[in-house]
Amino acid sequence: MDLAIEKTFDGECWRVSLQGEIDLYNSAELKSQLIQLMDEHIADIYVDCKWLDYIDSTGLGTLVAAFKNIKSHDKGMHLFNVKPSILKLFRITNLDKVFNISAPKGG
Repeated sequence: MDLAIEKTFDGECWRVSLQGEIDLYNSAELKSQLIQLMDEHIADIYVDCKWLDYIDSTGLGTLVAAFKNIKSHDKGMHLFNVKPSILKLFRITNLDKVFNISAPKGG
């Protein structure tokens, strides 16, 4: 499955919605798009993972690289609606201590 990325700027922060899978084949494009957001408007990024079904180690590395870039601008990256199966990967890798992550409501 491919990855669909929707981005909007609401005047204060970026809202990014991810749908599908983040893996070796599309992680470079995701990284490029997340870093490009800082070129357009320096602001916090809120990533909705409600429709994200899968992420591999390359995808985790991509999010870390984007996070470092965003942090270099003194802004934050927040992940929300993270499914339990994906949240488990963040916990195993201790990345739940790096990112501000919230699970779906009721989950």
